[in-house]
Amino acid sequence: MRAVAYRKVDVGGIGVFYREAGPKDAPTVLLLHGFPTAGHMFRDLIPRLADQFRLVAPDLPGFGQSDMPARSAFTYTFENIASVIDRFAEVIGLHRFAIYVFDYGAPVGFRLAVRHPDRVTAIISQNGNAYEEGLSEGWNPIRTYWQEPSQSNRDVLRSFLAPETTRWQYTQGVPDVTAVSPDGYSLDNFYLARPGAHEIQLDLLGDYKSNVALYPTFQEYFRAHKPRLLAVWGKNDPFFLPRGAEAFRRDIPGAVVHFFETGHFALETHAHEIAAEIRDFLSS
Repeated sequence: MRAVAYRKVDVGGIGVFYREAGPKDAPTVLLLHGFPTAGHMFRDLIPRLADQFRLVAPDLPGFGQSDMPARSAFTYTFENIASVIDRFAEVIGLHRFAIYVFDYGAPVGFRLAVRHPDRVTAIISQNGNAYEEGLSEGWNPIRTYWQEPSQSNRDVLRSFLAPETTRWQYTQGVPDVTAVSPDGYSLDNFYLARPGAHEIQLDLLGDYKSNVALYPTFQEYFRAHKPRLLAVWGKNDPFFLPRGAEAFRRDIPGAVVHFFETGHFALETHAHEIAAEIRDFLSS
């Protein structure tokens, strides 16, 4: 097992924390986490791949151990977060890499791919959506806020930030909830409890509409560049439906799609199986 290094680098005045493992000269995978977690969601995956690949998992700005600038100093949009991660990759010397995208990491990673199609060698999407048919009815309260961004509609979304909701996201759709370690959701709730974190997360829930608006752009990128793509999907995800994984084949006929009997946070229960799929996919 290769050691994991924990570092922080300045990216335009924002400290971006990241974990890294694997040989420096090995094929690189940039691991992009989602809501409401951070790079620690890859804690079980990284050791299973670090013998053969270089794994880099940053915490997005406002998440985990990365800086959480005040909303007056940084506008929390997915476009701005993608720009920080774009620059982060340049700062630490990532020139060509595969991307592993999950949840919020998908619109960040897909923006990078659209900007730099020559840099992205492959895409691994774990419940990382790019199609409207992949959005479940669980998005309805958020869609209401998109359509009418009133304070009352914003306040409705605060339930998404409650500790019990975080735990539910980890356990919903998992056949055996005793397989889910409390470490992940407990750490997520610790970060969510920081002063100012809730307003930042509500800003991002509101801005998620910009990602849906970009779905046609992402799909055009898929059709034009035909990136190698592997979808590894928790099929019982309450937010991102299996149809979203299957839709990749519409634009990338050679896309490989695998479903697992689990929920949104598939790595919590299926890290071994997903690592095996990634190893086969990237080595083929």
